[in-house]
This record gives sequence, structure tokens and C-alpha cells, in this order.
Amino acid sequence: MVTPSSIQFIDSALSCTTSLALSYSDPEQKWIIKKHLTSLLQDCPTLNPSFDTFNHNDGTTVNLLNANGYLFVSHSSPPIAITIWLHENYPYMAPLVFVTPNPMSKIHPNHPFVDPSGATKSAYLLTWQHPRCNLTDFVHNLVKLFAIDHPLFCASPSSSFTHPSVVSKMEALDRLTGAIHYDIVAITAKNEEEIEELSNMQAVMNQRVDIARSIFFELDRERSALKGKVKELTEEADVLMNWLRVHEPKAAVATAGGEDDDIDDAFEAVGKVSNLMLDSLAADGAIEDLIYALDKAVELGVVTFDVYIRQVRKLAREQFFHRHNIYASD
Repeated sequence: MVTPSSIQFIDSALSCTTSLALSYSDPEQKWIIKKHLTSLLQDCPTLNPSFDTFNHNDGTTVNLLNANGYLFVSHSSPPIAITIWLHENYPYMAPLVFVTPNPMSKIHPNHPFVDPSGATKSAYLLTWQHPRCNLTDFVHNLVKLFAIDHPLFCASPSSSFTHPSVVSKMEALDRLTGAIHYDIVAITAKNEEEIEELSNMQAVMNQRVDIARSIFFELDRERSALKGKVKELTEEADVLMNWLRVHEPKAAVATAGGEDDDIDDAFEAVGKVSNLMLDSLAADGAIEDLIYALDKAVELGVVTFDVYIRQVRKLAREQFFHRHNIYASD
């Protein structure tokens, strides 16, 4: 039952005309506020009327009535300190509701209806419409809501939103809102993990790109160095060709690749030993070519295997003597 002092306080606050006057101007509005607030205090004796200055998010300041105290939602969970501010356009605007945390009971993180600052939003408030909605019905709805999902961190686990026992359309909407909220929280957490994994993968890929880029630059540097070396060798070859043209005209012409010149004319043996070594090298190479030709002939069936063996033995003996001359010349 509401106390006479509470009724007197509400009357005095609504009729005040001093600098502390409330931001309610319409007489009919004041009558509805008194009616709704009195009904709330009669139904919830743990709440008390008060008034104070309220700062909106846009910076405007107003003097508003509020009901503050504790809501008891179950025997196993702690009471919830709450303040219900009556908007300056009440009852056409929903009340402003805040849960007040304390050092022993912080607000539960990721709560579907209460943000970290304590501001409370529910389907009842979001769908507020006069005259269908009032303070008493709102508090009843809020008690049921907090019984399902308590806003304080130290409270024991509440029942799940997954399998609701629907008793009204508003309760069903609250349960659906809570279930969707926790699904969003779970999906967000999973997405954050995936983003973290992708970020780590991106860092690894960036490292690999840096390694690949350094390898590419190193190969490009080596290619440039090889080009310089080829250019240097080409210049040295030109110098050698010029020297040969001046000092050994015959060798220079042979080296230039004339069609009617023999490349062997560019080389001249000095002494009998050198002549013997050159002849033996030439004969050894010729025998190797002949043995290779015989191998191909046997494969193609041009000569018989007996003929092939006789010829190879003969050539091997001759090649042995030529190679002996080469090693003996060394």
C-alpha cells in the first residue's frame, strides 16, 4: 500500500512552481503521472518516489520525477537496484530505466536488455504506446524478464531463452529478443576469432611475400651481374680477336668462321711430340665416333653382332695405342 507521505511528495513535486519545478506543464499529463506513479508504488512498495535533474544525451537538462529502489525477481538471486525516470513527455514517451550496479554485483556483459551503463531497453519500452502501456505493467514485465536473464554478474544462472514457456505475446517477444541477442553475441565472437586467425594468416603471408620479393630482387641482381660479366667477356673476346688479327692473321680468319677455312689451321703444333699428341687426339676422337656409329648400326640391324665385335676389338686396340701416345706426351 502506498504511504500518505509518498502521495503528498508526488503532489508537492507536481505542483511546485519554483526554480525546482518539474518539466511537466500540462495538467492532464500531471494527473496521469500521479495516477501511474501511485499505482506503481502501491504495487511495488520497495520503490520510492523522488525527483532530480536528468541530463539527456543531446545535452538538454530537465527536472523529472523518478521511482527508485529494488526489484526482487527470485529468492536465489540478488535484488536489482533500479531507477525509473518519467520522461518530460510521459505518458506518450516511454520511461527511462537504469539498473544501478554496485561493487559486489556488476552488470553482466553482453546482456540483451541492459547495457554496461545500466540503461535498460526491452520490447515493452520499445513498443510503448499510451494508453495501452503504464508503469505497473512495465515493472511486472521487467521482473519476468530479469527472472529469465538476471542483469547482475554475481547472480546464479537463469533459465534459457531456447525453450520458452510463452504466456503472453510480450513475454514471447522478450524471449525471442534475448535468444537473438545471444545468437548475435556468439556469431560476433566467432567472427572475431576468424578475423584474428585471418589477420595472423595475413601476417604470415606478408612475411612470405617479403621473402619472395627479396629472393626476386636477389635473382634480379644476379641476372644483372651475369649480364655485366657476359658483356665483360665479350669485350675481352673482341680484344683477343683484334690481337689475333694483328699478330696471327691466319688464326684470326679461322676463328672468324670463314666457310672455306679449316678451324684446325688456327692451331699450330710445336715439335714432334706436339704433332704426335694432336694426331693421336684426332685419331682417338675419330675411333670414338666410329664405335658410336657401329653401335647404331647394330641397333638398326645393318651389321651383324659378329662383325660388330670384330670391328670394335680392332678399333679398341688401335685406340689403346693412340691414348698411350697421348698420355706419354703429357
